[in-house]
Parts: sequence; C-alpha cells; structure tokens
Amino acid sequence: MENIGDVRVVLVSTSLPANIGSAARAMKTMGFGNLYLVKPKSFPSHDAVALASGADDVLNRAVLRENLADALDGASLVFATTARSRHISLPVSTPRAAANDIREYDGKVAIVFGRETSGLSNEELRLCNRIINIPSNPDFSSLNIAQAVQICLYEVRCSSAVEIKKASSIPKGDRLALSHEIRGLEDHLEAVMRLVDYFDPAQPKHLLGRIHRFFSRSGLLHSEVQILRGFLRFVVMKVKQLD
Repeated sequence: MENIGDVRVVLVSTSLPANIGSAARAMKTMGFGNLYLVKPKSFPSHDAVALASGADDVLNRAVLRENLADALDGASLVFATTARSRHISLPVSTPRAAANDIREYDGKVAIVFGRETSGLSNEELRLCNRIINIPSNPDFSSLNIAQAVQICLYEVRCSSAVEIKKASSIPKGDRLALSHEIRGLEDHLEAVMRLVDYFDPAQPKHLLGRIHRFFSRSGLLHSEVQILRGFLRFVVMKVKQLD
C-alpha cells in the first residue's frame, strides 16, 4: 500500500463508527495508512467497515490508545484541527500551509481530529504544536471528520509531489525534540518560575500560553531541550543554596 511520509491521523473519542470508516477511506484514497484511535465509542464495528468501502486494511492496522498523549508518542510535530479559537496561543495554518511545513519536515508528524460535537479540549490542544484551520463559511463552519481528514491529506499529497526539500539542518547524532520532551521543558520552566516568584499562579494572564507558543514554533532539537533543562536544574540548585 502506498504510504506518503511519516504522517499519522489521530481521531479523538469518535462517537460514530461510520466516521472512523469514512476517515479510513479518505486516508487510503490519499495514500496514507497510519490511523490512531483515542478511546472511540465503538470499535471494531460493522458500520466502520461498511463506510471504509475497501479500506479495511487501514482499519485493521489502526492503533488504539487510551489518551491523546499516548497516541502522540514519538511524534515531534503535532497539528490540531479546530474550527474555533479557545484562547490558546498556537500558530495557525491553512491545510495548504501546514502541508508545506510537513513536506519540509524530517520528523514524525501527527494530525489530530477531535470529537464530532465538541472538538478537542484545551488540555488536548496543549499537547499539540500548531493549529490547522480549514477556511469555510463563517456562518456554517462545521465539517464532517472524514471531510476534514480528506482536505488535510489532499494538501499533504499535493505538496509531496513538489520536488522541493530543504537540506536537513539537524546535526549528526541529534534529532528534533519530541512533543512530550517539549511539554516536560515547559513544565520544568513553569516550576522554576514559580520557585523564584516570577510567575504568580493567581494572576497567570497569558504567560504560559505564550511560552507554549514559543516552544511550539521554535523547532527545538533534543540537545537544546537537554541544555535548557540542565540550566533550569542549575538555577534550582543555586536557589536552594541561598536558603
């Protein structure tokens, strides 16, 4: 089976098995086969198979996970699809712009699609690096999950046909930081800011959101995360010596 790039499609808490089947069909049509399901209401399902219309192999290989963090394990660039802002400061792209980023990216990529009725929670969005917003009628912006999958993967497929590839700037022996490593750095930085009274949890304003946006945009390497966390540990040691 053709499989374009290292891109996984993640469906979160899908209510209707038919939507899983339709999404699998959309994936196979565009040449993708890495499907992850986070706590679907019903799977396996005859409805999913019926709507897959021949994409049974995608369903059979689907990876089931209990939470989004586990479904994103190993991914270093994570896009969340959402139709509306939830006051989380993440870079926002159209599907085409996101596809161009994916084409030039050397690591594993995940595109996350939320629940049919409520989308993704703020906590789930925090696990992602960037937002994909599909331009649509502002008075009726609701898309079926399979339609959204089809649009995003169509753009990735078209972009992959362009013979343009940036030379890798990742030093030998290093790699891009994974999403859970960046989250660990963010949590570590928040803890140190609390320790030195730089961050007031009673008046957080937008500080944590802006930090998340900064790290999501920066494309940190694993070695860079290690340097920053080493520095933060040194700060904590020095503060404790002053007590």
